[in-house]
Amino acid sequence: MAAFEVHLRDGSTHRVDDVDAYQPERTMTTFFRSNNARRAIDCWSERVASFRTDQLLVIRATACEAPSSGSAGGTTTRVAPVALISA
Repeated sequence: MAAFEVHLRDGSTHRVDDVDAYQPERTMTTFFRSNNARRAIDCWSERVASFRTDQLLVIRATACEAPSSGSAGGTTTRVAPVALISA
């Protein structure tokens, strides 16, 4: 699996770990985890994180490892997977 650094217009940087791909979904860009070797988004893919598409500046693929403590520039926030439960 890969990780992505997401740079937003407000200057913040978010790191999304353990995901395979991302895809724009109307006003949101969503990152997915799929448990297959193809790294394809399908009906079994799990949504991990979403960001407003109009707030994105850069999405950069990185190695899936802990970020270095000496990062220059803005702050980096790690995005943990969330479970969505409908009532």
